Amino acid sequence: MRAILGPAVTSDAEARDVLEAALVLEVDPIVHCAHRHGLGHALALERAAEWAGLVFSPFMPETIAGSARIARLDALAEVRSLRGHSEMGDVTYCTPRFTEFLNLRERLAEAPHLAARIRIVPPAILRAELARSNADRLMEEARERLARRWPSASAHRDLPMLARLVFVSGLFLVVLLAALSPYLERALLVPLLALLIVAPAALRFAALFVRPRPGEDPPSLPPAELPLYSVLIPLRDEANMVPLLEQAMRAIDYPPEKLDIKFVVEAKSRETVAAVEKILADPRFELVRVPDGPPRTKPKALDYALPLARGQFVVVYDAEDIPDPDQLRLAAARFAADPGLDCLQAELVIDNGSESWLTAMFSAEYGGLFGLLLPLLARWKLPMPLGGTSNHFRLRSLRELGGWDAFNVTEDADLGVRMARLRYRCETFVSRTREEAPITLDAWMAQRTRWMKGWMQTFIVHNRNPVRFLRDIGWRGFLAFQIYVGGLIVSALLHTVFMASLALFIVNGDSWFGLSDGWDLAYIAILVLGYGGSFALAIAGLVRLGQKRLIFHQLLLPVYWVLHSAATLRAARELITHPYFWAKTRHGATRMRRDFREQTHSVTPAPVAAPPVQP
Repeated sequence: MRAILGPAVTSDAEARDVLEAALVLEVDPIVHCAHRHGLGHALALERAAEWAGLVFSPFMPETIAGSARIARLDALAEVRSLRGHSEMGDVTYCTPRFTEFLNLRERLAEAPHLAARIRIVPPAILRAELARSNADRLMEEARERLARRWPSASAHRDLPMLARLVFVSGLFLVVLLAALSPYLERALLVPLLALLIVAPAALRFAALFVRPRPGEDPPSLPPAELPLYSVLIPLRDEANMVPLLEQAMRAIDYPPEKLDIKFVVEAKSRETVAAVEKILADPRFELVRVPDGPPRTKPKALDYALPLARGQFVVVYDAEDIPDPDQLRLAAARFAADPGLDCLQAELVIDNGSESWLTAMFSAEYGGLFGLLLPLLARWKLPMPLGGTSNHFRLRSLRELGGWDAFNVTEDADLGVRMARLRYRCETFVSRTREEAPITLDAWMAQRTRWMKGWMQTFIVHNRNPVRFLRDIGWRGFLAFQIYVGGLIVSALLHTVFMASLALFIVNGDSWFGLSDGWDLAYIAILVLGYGGSFALAIAGLVRLGQKRLIFHQLLLPVYWVLHSAATLRAARELITHPYFWAKTRHGATRMRRDFREQTHSVTPAPVAAPPVQP
């Protein structure tokens, strides 16, 4: 320990104190010194190597490039040594633990010639070489893992052109029938309209009125019991976001020795790669370069990095995310208290909602969705579409699920449905991650088009074999999926149809409230419930977050819905022409200051339903 710490200690007693601190925390003493004493992995290992009589190398020689082939990719993160060839024979490159250095020194005292065949390298350098040597297999695994394990749940294998054409045709047929419901075959079409509009509205109203039950959060885990936690941050052309991310990740309140933070960057994003390389002196950070190749999507990048994750749990953060500092501690406590829990979704909160009317609408939408509706779905054990960020997983469960669908452009929603089909448990918890809403209409439209296209992909893929889908998810989950996901897609177009109907009534001089019979009354009631559910959920979300100043903007909700219709039309077109195209959202465009000051608004716990009836 004195050799590793160098001038930082002056006596055996001080060195022993550092050693005991590492053992109490249950981390390797070398890792503890690298993080807590400002050494970094390279310097700590270099000093340990010198003490043991071994050679330290800060890099891997090119002569072994491509030779580190691993039989089982899921074990890649556990590999701590590999063998290369040189003119002097085989050389083992390794990153030993503390006790292994003790054993190596004893072994070298008996066989000094072995020192020429061992090189000590930093762990990040070793893992980077393993990734390079296995890049082709990692890329194939990223694309095909889900398709091999579950072909009928992959957008790559189960989204043929015919299925897409049938879906888009059916979508417009349903919208046409709904538009005609006030005029033709009311006995048939008005109930259809009620199913499409009232059922999703009922879920929204339920999220408002189901009150929470009293309960206690699980106790915090002591530092020694906190598990190794992996953080995956996918980036593409986002060099401007790296300084903010660095601040956000440094602010995480978690033992640094137990953090495995990986910036997953597309190799073609050279400026982003360079920006991340500048912060790699922090031993918590690591860079994973994703080779260029289709599909150029976020889930493909995450799947590429998944075998390199070392933690017991893993969380995904986006480029603009600022999570609560204690979020990982809260999640670890929840997982520890409930061994059957597989996934936790944190609450996403928009922090630039007051920038424009568009961001105000976005903020209300997120407030209702993540603060009220998703907790209701989770507690009623219905399929819960995940957010694209701040979802925490047991790494084992995520790998069993096949990871993310690399070809689904709304991979979070698809993963939530797959979890429900396989009866993996997913819940929400009251911890926030602050995000940035798009500030321009073009940016919003591109993002929303991708989201709607991904919802369509998810709807098609899981309904291709409805009998198996029903058997997997149960009738409650099956109906909830059709109502929520199907209703989300269809209602986005119906809003504009209703607006056009209203305009037609006004132009023709008809009275909107001149009800001639019960069908007219039913039609008006359906519209009121549909619009009212969305409006009430948005208002409740804002009130819950203490963002009442944004309520006035919600009067523009009908305009916002028209924008949704435009995005849905674009999504339907892209579903046919470019089904796997990922429209990248540009982050860091907000003109508002995003910092780490304590937020003034409070958060009320989300409503909790009574125990559900099992299917």
